[in-house]
Amino acid sequence: MSAGSEGILAVEYLYAIEAAHHEGDDSRFYVPNRVVTYRITKKTPKRIYYVRSQSGHQRPDGTFPRTTIGFVNRQKIEAEGEVYNRSLGWWSPDFHLYLNPPALETYSKEVPDLAELKAAMRAAHPDVGGSHEAFLEAHERYEQARVNARAAEDFPRPRCAGEQRASTGDQR
Repeated sequence: MSAGSEGILAVEYLYAIEAAHHEGDDSRFYVPNRVVTYRITKKTPKRIYYVRSQSGHQRPDGTFPRTTIGFVNRQKIEAEGEVYNRSLGWWSPDFHLYLNPPALETYSKEVPDLAELKAAMRAAHPDVGGSHEAFLEAHERYEQARVNARAAEDFPRPRCAGEQRASTGDQR
């Protein structure tokens, strides 16, 4: 942390990705992956110290009665941009820390039309005037969509509260 020209301190953070989970015992309260921040409290030549957690009621001076401080290897995180904190369990969000905010993977909710992809693959075929590379790219897109569609059939999405099970003939 460095002091600005007017005496204002710049706050620095370490970043982590908190895994998707359900809040409480109910599947209705789904929390997707998200980036969480950890405020850096001190930097030394070997370590960066950060606030892992704070609990209790905030005091008038802005501090908390129970504050847990963690640290990481400064040289390693500055050289690689990320570091694994092996003193924590894999389930802890700060097990894998980043120096800069990480990008979350996003998935498209729309399902690609297999017929369109197959037509694109046919149009890119070398016998019809397309190039070998274009055909291979179109074939890869088609195969990936086909595998994903099959996986979606094999593993249907979980039902939300209040949804009825589709009638499949077997009564459970």
